[in-house]
Amino acid sequence: MTKINFTKEHFVKYILTIFALSSLLFLFLIFIFIFYEGLPLFHKIGLKNIIFGFKWAPTKGSFGIFPMIVSSFLVTFGALAVGAPMGLSCAIYLSEYSGKRMKMFLKPALELLAGIPSVVYGFLGVVYIVPLIRNHFGGAGFSLLSTSIILGVMILPTIISISFDAITSVPKTYREGSFAMGATKWQTIYKVVIPSAKSGILASFILGMGRAIGETMAVIMTAGNALKIPTSLLDPLRTLTGNIALELSYATGDHRQGLFSTGVVLLVIIMILNYIANFGIKKKVIK
Repeated sequence: MTKINFTKEHFVKYILTIFALSSLLFLFLIFIFIFYEGLPLFHKIGLKNIIFGFKWAPTKGSFGIFPMIVSSFLVTFGALAVGAPMGLSCAIYLSEYSGKRMKMFLKPALELLAGIPSVVYGFLGVVYIVPLIRNHFGGAGFSLLSTSIILGVMILPTIISISFDAITSVPKTYREGSFAMGATKWQTIYKVVIPSAKSGILASFILGMGRAIGETMAVIMTAGNALKIPTSLLDPLRTLTGNIALELSYATGDHRQGLFSTGVVLLVIIMILNYIANFGIKKKVIK
């Protein structure tokens, strides 16, 4: 009997191990596929000409994606400017001020934002945000500002969830010690809780940036897709993800490889952001 149970335990363990390793295998296959398709153009055109080139005209031999790299970062920082204060405020309220019933209602409701398809966010942006900006601030409405607002809302679940976990993991003795020194609740949160949870909060911001820079559908619908570096919040732009999604359906030859080169750059950026975020989370756990 003991031997049978032992065998079943090992069978379950091996099955779960295979599933876990298969997920890792899919990740490596994606990496190999994108780098295999994208790296040849870097050798042919030159890393400098692609990364720092200003002109994207693949049918004429120009593969510069620098405006799209700058636009991707501008949109990402814009989304962070919108989403970070809102997300952190929600996390502080949920962890420090809300009652048990309110927390049980609000937290699942906020997490539902993550399950809404990005095309719905894009649709809401086109119907409400773009006309609002066009009528009150000028321009076509399809702009850096409208895209940043939409992405700022989309990264809220990431920031709220991770920041909430980081804040609630701060030991209660920290708060009790602060109260014993005569500090108010807000002074305790501002001076003790947030500094203690800063690594996790920073990680939530960086993961939110990764979510924003990788978003495609909502960006295509609201950004205007202009191949230039925006000089104001009301200018249209095109991001790396938008460039791939818009042109991949009809691209061939070097044009197709140029889109994969864009994917390589995007993948490297996201890898760097995730590495920084994981470093922040690891630092929090060690402390």
